[in-house]
Amino acid sequence: MYQAKPMSAQGLYPYGKSRSKGRSCKRSSDRSEEYCPPRPVTVDSSKARTSLDALKISIRQLKWKEFPFGRRLPCDIYWHGVSFHDSDIFSGLVNKFPGMTEMVRKITLSRAVRIMQNLFPEEYNFYPRSWILPDEFQLFVAQVRMVKDGDPSWKPTFIVKPDSGCQGDGIYLIKDPSDIRLAGTLQSRPAVVQEYVCKPLLIDKLKFDIRLYVLLKSLEPLEIYIAKDGLSRFCTEPYQEPHPRNLHHLFMHLTNYSLNIHSGNFVHSDSTSTGSKRTFSSILCRLSSKGVDIKKVWSDIISLVIKTVIALTPELRVFYQSDIPAGRPGPTCFQILGFDILLMKNLKPILLEVNANPSMRIEHEQELSPGVFENVPSLVDEEVKVAVIRDTLRLMDPFKKKRESQSQQLGKPLASKEEPSESDLASASAGSAHPEAHLPSICLKQVFPKYAKQFNYLRLVDRMANLFIRFLGIKGTMKLGPTGFRTFIRNCKLSSGSLSMAAVDILYIDITRRWNSMTVDQRDSGLRPGSSFRSRCDPSPVACCSRTYGQASQGLSR
Repeated sequence: MYQAKPMSAQGLYPYGKSRSKGRSCKRSSDRSEEYCPPRPVTVDSSKARTSLDALKISIRQLKWKEFPFGRRLPCDIYWHGVSFHDSDIFSGLVNKFPGMTEMVRKITLSRAVRIMQNLFPEEYNFYPRSWILPDEFQLFVAQVRMVKDGDPSWKPTFIVKPDSGCQGDGIYLIKDPSDIRLAGTLQSRPAVVQEYVCKPLLIDKLKFDIRLYVLLKSLEPLEIYIAKDGLSRFCTEPYQEPHPRNLHHLFMHLTNYSLNIHSGNFVHSDSTSTGSKRTFSSILCRLSSKGVDIKKVWSDIISLVIKTVIALTPELRVFYQSDIPAGRPGPTCFQILGFDILLMKNLKPILLEVNANPSMRIEHEQELSPGVFENVPSLVDEEVKVAVIRDTLRLMDPFKKKRESQSQQLGKPLASKEEPSESDLASASAGSAHPEAHLPSICLKQVFPKYAKQFNYLRLVDRMANLFIRFLGIKGTMKLGPTGFRTFIRNCKLSSGSLSMAAVDILYIDITRRWNSMTVDQRDSGLRPGSSFRSRCDPSPVACCSRTYGQASQGLSR
């Protein structure tokens, strides 16, 4: 376990010493400026849940101040274990975005990626073809039958994932839509059925996946960071391509840690490069020793992450504006996401799913005797997860700029013409010491906006969401009224001598009448008046608008 060295010259008050009511500042006899060390960052960890241990270690390494039971005064950072659910936080930072849990559910994620696949099919071919059940069951059956009729040798496998399932719960494999288990799923709960990736990369004859940690630091402007290391979770039964006799061998096909830990073949290891859970860096080292281009693998993974976040941000922005409207008191949000990625045999990364609440536990249960379990530290988990949480806090540090500014000022030569005294030099030396000098380098690498030029053309739907937010206003209603329609026309500079505002009003009335005369089934595209943007069963307005754009683009290309 990493132990932080004592902080001698950072300007932070030690917790064990009391401070006087008047703020103590160091003043040089020849300086007009004062050096006021910033107070420690305060963190409310009362709702951290399973990430609490890793969070405590991180706060201790940073020498910040933790409030495990909360406090009456506001804290700088609030760390939640599950979701953004507090309405009484009016300042500071919260480690969850409103709406994120809903956005990365299997159905919503599939819809968001599908929108982008329709617009940019080549760019979004890293996500398996998916169908939403029960809504698209007939489409699923028809498409599978059509492909089989065209290619009788095609023998696909499909994986069924319940929408609200987690940790491998309720997942199973099928070979045909007529599988009787599928009928039970259609009646019980919504799910996603996907083409199963039959040719994964194997190590030691075992299938594995990668858990990468991604920090969404900001939505506006969009800032994305990726941890330089992650976890590789292994199956516990040698892999064979799926056939009817092994479809039920979950330890062979599913990489979920929470599932495989119950296998008798699961190996707990104190090494980061052996066992059933290893660091991703150890896998890359092994691949590199076999001549694999690791830079290409990382480049493809970074591209996958950026494109996935771009697919999620349009509706996330609407959630954010709805819960925390601009100009009103509210916290600033950030969030750590868990990306589950599978490498194919040809090293192409495939997105399996995105987790809004990735496990940050740094221990595992070990059975001492039948029915008797003990929590044992996991060195692999601690090495990766503590670094991710600690460095996320470092990036979000609300006093970071102030500390750096003061450190730079104190490092400058003294303004006095006289020779500086020894006390002045000592003070300047202490102040100029970097406040994070005792910490390792940050493990999170910025990938956006660093690579924005390569991906900005994909943010089409994001720009539509901006229009949606700007002209409809997120005020509990999703209806564009006549005043908003006028504003839209005016701001987009669509009015001219031939299109007066009176004509605009007539146009609005005509559009409204046409809309109201349509049946629900006909309302298939456009930003729909009165529709709920958050409906998970119906396509969102942004989705409908993008579909219309896609159809128009295809028509133009013809």
